Amino acid sequence: MQVVVLEVVVDILYKEVILVPMQIRLSHTDVTKVPDFTSYRVNATKSPTSRASDSEVQRKIFGYTMMFAGAVMATTAAKYTVKTFIMPLGPTSKTLAEASTEVSLATIPEGKNLVVKWRNKPLFVRHRTAEEISRERAVPLSELRDPEPDENRVQQDEWLVCIGVCTHLGCVPIAHAGDFPGGFYCPCHGSHYDASGRIRKGPAPNNLQVPNYTFTDESTIVVG
Repeated sequence: MQVVVLEVVVDILYKEVILVPMQIRLSHTDVTKVPDFTSYRVNATKSPTSRASDSEVQRKIFGYTMMFAGAVMATTAAKYTVKTFIMPLGPTSKTLAEASTEVSLATIPEGKNLVVKWRNKPLFVRHRTAEEISRERAVPLSELRDPEPDENRVQQDEWLVCIGVCTHLGCVPIAHAGDFPGGFYCPCHGSHYDASGRIRKGPAPNNLQVPNYTFTDESTIVVG
């Protein structure tokens, strides 16, 4: 349906009135075919009388499949991003190798300590005497601020390996000092540790930390 309307145009300069014909389309009678999207619909939902519950499983399977495919693609993209951009920012193989320190125990006399540098921290390795071992094993856990049996802090009874950083404010304790024989003493604020590296007196809240280490043979350990 088309309607012809005369639009009035006024020419101000010549003061004339001009009638200009203009079309107004009230309906699209030239469109004879409505777009059909049936081919894009799920087969189970094409019937106008079908219930949603009848095709629920099929529709969910499709949705979950698309989600799984998207997750796989996202994981692959994340892996590529990590390998390409993030891993090169990490430590080099040389740095990782330096993170592990090999310590020879053969040169440490009984009752003495060895201090080595590990990851920019002092590492205490003490060759304990039989008297020190028996004394630390006899300490009741009820007397300890940070209760931990001596057996849990050593891999071999005669060797104590711990990080020489006071758990109070990070100072370096002194070996063979303090109120506990064979232990360590932090002169900064007066923390005393026994021959098992356990805090016994002073403001430090925790025992000296024991790092991860392994015995490669009877006289060698690898720390880290």
